[in-house]
Amino acid sequence: MLAALSGLCRSTGTARLAAATTVSGLVAAGVLSGAGTAVADETPRTEGGATATNNGLKTYGEAVIHGDGGDQRVPAGLFEMSVDGGGTLQTYCVDLHNPTQRDARYQETPWSATSLGTNKDAGRIGWILQHSYPQVNDLAALARKAGAHGLTEQDAAAGTQVAIWRYSDGADVDALDPQAEKLADYLEKSARAIGEPKASLTLDPPAVSGRPGDRLGPVTVHTNASAVTVSPPADAATSGVRITDKNGKVITSAKDGTRLYFDIPEDAAGDAGRTVGSAVGTAELTVQASTTVPVGRAFASESRSQTQILAGSSESTVSATATAGWAADGPIPAVSAHEDCAKGGVDITAVNNGDEPFTFQLMGTGHTIPAGATRTVTVPLQEDQAYDFTITGPHGFSHRFTGVLDCKTQGAVTTQTAARLPNEPGPASVGGSAVATTDLADTGASALTPLITGVAIGLVVIGGAVLVILRRRDTTPDA
Repeated sequence: MLAALSGLCRSTGTARLAAATTVSGLVAAGVLSGAGTAVADETPRTEGGATATNNGLKTYGEAVIHGDGGDQRVPAGLFEMSVDGGGTLQTYCVDLHNPTQRDARYQETPWSATSLGTNKDAGRIGWILQHSYPQVNDLAALARKAGAHGLTEQDAAAGTQVAIWRYSDGADVDALDPQAEKLADYLEKSARAIGEPKASLTLDPPAVSGRPGDRLGPVTVHTNASAVTVSPPADAATSGVRITDKNGKVITSAKDGTRLYFDIPEDAAGDAGRTVGSAVGTAELTVQASTTVPVGRAFASESRSQTQILAGSSESTVSATATAGWAADGPIPAVSAHEDCAKGGVDITAVNNGDEPFTFQLMGTGHTIPAGATRTVTVPLQEDQAYDFTITGPHGFSHRFTGVLDCKTQGAVTTQTAARLPNEPGPASVGGSAVATTDLADTGASALTPLITGVAIGLVVIGGAVLVILRRRDTTPDA
């Protein structure tokens, strides 16, 4: 994910950043081409829900990570995020050895698309979140359960983070404060597996297709909000596309379980005013709500910033989108993509609601979806590998999917020097720089440290040599 933030996780080098930022790498060649060409509409990986910006650590203490290279002191505690559209989130880290970037953008994400999806102890992390700070804000009661002699907010946050790291990363880590360490031990020993919380808001499926004159769908709303606002396509006034129920009644608000349909006029125009007979028409609906995001939801960033897990939420804005495509004849595909960490890749699902097969190439292999059929193709990727897929089809159909596979936590700490805890986590820019810097005070150490040290020593040696030469010149008669 991006440049350094006030994080807790160790840098693993610039190769990872390059994979995240150079989308035109190995997998960028994976163009899924069919019968037709068009400029691809980029479809970022998103499952709906809350989108937020990480503002850094706000409540934290210290922890000590024990590794092959020695002990390393790092800050440990709660991050704060600002939600797009309003709201605040509190999160803990579940990817200890990966750097966190300040101002990195995060999206609510299912466990299956993160390291939690393959972690047998993910449910225990969920239990810890439910039974510790900040969900339990009676610190005196929490201290009694842990056998601690009092807890400050900083102690509670540090102890909770340490307990989470032991399950998320299998880390050998202790809280520096003795009372925080007692809390960490209590939470680790008491944790029991619970299920993954449901998303705050999603639409299923995220893409549908069919013929003009039909109602395309259904698209089902899944949410914990009491109600959501339904917004029709931006060009609804000119295209005539409406969002309705199965009987054709226009819908402007919905709730959990509501089924939405795209009502497409028979004479609906395709993109850029093209007629349906010559191109695929597309439309998008958006649903939005204000709700508290369920504790335990994962948050991931495509800038390769460390994965976070939700510890608390104010009333926050959440949203989700779904698309529809239509054509008068031929194959009429609807495609969507989902990262699957259990499979180690990206699942690309294509539905063909047309009257002819839909054929495309994926990573050098041809795939054909019969009329009325659905196929899911998994593109295997390596950890931290950037991908950039474009699926094209007849009548100018085109969809592009981009992202970075982030499914694993990293190995043991090998840092040779300990980090000094900052008085206040410092900001760092996101994007715009060829090389991202990792805040040593926040991550323990950077992979650039040996390089920087080497350069510094080299400069000292060069400077010394220059001084010797100048002094010799001073002693010559010509001087």
